[in-house]
Amino acid sequence: MDVYEAVSRRYSCRAFKPDAPPPGLVRRLLLESQRAPSGGNLQPWRVYALAGEPLARFKAQVAAGGMEPSAYAVYPANLWDPFRTRRYECGEDLYASIAVPRDDRAGRFRALARNAEFFGAPVGIFVTVDKNLGLPQWSDLGMFMQTFMLLAAEAGLDTCAQEYWANYPKQIADFVGLPDDHMIFSGIAVGYADETAPINGWRTRRDPMEVWCDMRGFDD
Repeated sequence: MDVYEAVSRRYSCRAFKPDAPPPGLVRRLLLESQRAPSGGNLQPWRVYALAGEPLARFKAQVAAGGMEPSAYAVYPANLWDPFRTRRYECGEDLYASIAVPRDDRAGRFRALARNAEFFGAPVGIFVTVDKNLGLPQWSDLGMFMQTFMLLAAEAGLDTCAQEYWANYPKQIADFVGLPDDHMIFSGIAVGYADETAPINGWRTRRDPMEVWCDMRGFDD
């Protein structure tokens, strides 16, 4: 599989088989991901990977504890277009894939709550960062995560990036022993997709290139 194929294969998997990937494979993917671009080579990522009994214990703790004030605003307040429409369409397509109508608030809440289970993935990863670092370092975290997810796709694994975990900052910090000067940025669910799950059968929409890219000085 080449990089183009890995990019095409990667998507946000929201239903996993219980089969655990080999520990050595997860370690190798994380190790290789540190080659991601990093301004000034700050390497701002601090990563915690959970599987087996620790992951089960953490999920049980989250189920008992509930959400907390978010570590940061995942989306700006009063989101405007075209961003609002894109987010709306994403949500509508997701719930349509599992036949949950808009007025079924309980059904939508149950689907959302699957985030707290890493969607059944056998590996859960937390990517954290020093609170005193800035937005450029947060972009480094995104590049680290994308590198990991593409390498995982090449290795036959599936993933889902989860900023949802910003809603559990204290529980995560307490569980993994996060230093006081660090905070959660995102989680990543890792495993093998349940290809029979309807929620894995749809893909988010993408705008035509002309909407977001202006190329100048290129010969046809």
